[in-house]
Order: sequence, then structure tokens, then C-alpha cells
Amino acid sequence: MSSDDTPKQPKPKGNPREDRLKQALKANLARRKAQARVRKDAQPTVKKGDDA
Repeated sequence: MSSDDTPKQPKPKGNPREDRLKQALKANLARRKAQARVRKDAQPTVKKGDDA
């Protein structure tokens, strides 16, 4: 078996601004999903025919 003679290129470090934006977007999405779950659970369930 032959060994890989080419050294692996190190990953280029990402743009710190892009990293911050990605983290903020991920946190915002998680927060919005949690809020949506709370709103969904807080809504009273209305069944058809319950007009009494």
C-alpha cells in the first residue's frame, strides 16, 4: 500500500464576522422555535361543534 505523500491542507480559518453571524442566526432560530412551541401549546383546543 502506498502512503499519502501530500500533506493535508489545514482548513482555512473562517471569517470571524461570518462565524458570529452564523452563531447569532442559529440562536435566533432556536429562540423562535421555542416561542412557536409555547404559543402552540398555549392555544386552547377548539373542536368543531362546540358552539354551546
